[in-house]
Amino acid sequence: MANIQSLLEKQSFNELTARQRAQALLDIGTFRELVDPFQQVTSPWLVKQNIVPQSDDGVIVAKGLIQQHPVVVISIEGVFQGGSLGEVGGAKIAGALELAIEDNQKGIPTAAILLLETGGVRLQEANLGLAAIAEIQSAIVELRQYQPVIGVIAGSVGCFGGMSIAAGLCSYLIMSREGRLGLNGPQVIEQEAGLEEYDSKNRPFIWSITGGEQRFQSHLVDAFIADDRMQLLDQVRDYLKTGKPEIYRSTRYDFFLNRLLNVDTSEQITPEQVQHLYQGES
Repeated sequence: MANIQSLLEKQSFNELTARQRAQALLDIGTFRELVDPFQQVTSPWLVKQNIVPQSDDGVIVAKGLIQQHPVVVISIEGVFQGGSLGEVGGAKIAGALELAIEDNQKGIPTAAILLLETGGVRLQEANLGLAAIAEIQSAIVELRQYQPVIGVIAGSVGCFGGMSIAAGLCSYLIMSREGRLGLNGPQVIEQEAGLEEYDSKNRPFIWSITGGEQRFQSHLVDAFIADDRMQLLDQVRDYLKTGKPEIYRSTRYDFFLNRLLNVDTSEQITPEQVQHLYQGES
């Protein structure tokens, strides 16, 4: 109990480990981890490439309650392999979402919280990771018909690659100032388009394009919060109480595609122009 109390006294959400983040959101005494580290379910592919695996493969899955509402919390550890997803971690996420779907079909209104700290597919397990992310995306779309799927991007690793698409499918997206959201990461863009297009070492520029505040001002996420555990918990509770949104962002593709057609690609767009681009009527 002392350890839990000490955890709750920490206000920064970003400074917590993935497991602590899941614990911090759930009602005290309700945390129950599925496929925990003691089961030693590790990636069979990392060892073959002389990479030390992790006993939970960098993904924590826990069932519990938030104000007595049944939830599954899926938390990705960004410090392990950049939060990348391979066969085991991806299967844990997809399986947890599919179990939540089964819960709802049995009359148990289980929602999902995705704590996203990930660069996307693990390069060492590329095809397996891609297949897993496809299953994750499919499960999100099915689960959100029953209960909210809430995505949280609160740390500096951010959310990129195929998991950024998964984030866009969530019922609600919450970001902090420290978080970033984009399809391609800064180093990938710089490598493919050149330093003049995107300087991956220019942190103020990067956050001005993909950071939480910018994404919120551009209406690409639903809530912008400080790096504060209680503020995040209050926002999650509010979305659980609100229930399913009337309109999903992913169903408004005509609006976003029409906006993108107005972008002049002959010069680099500014953060203010991006905000103006998306702040129109739907």
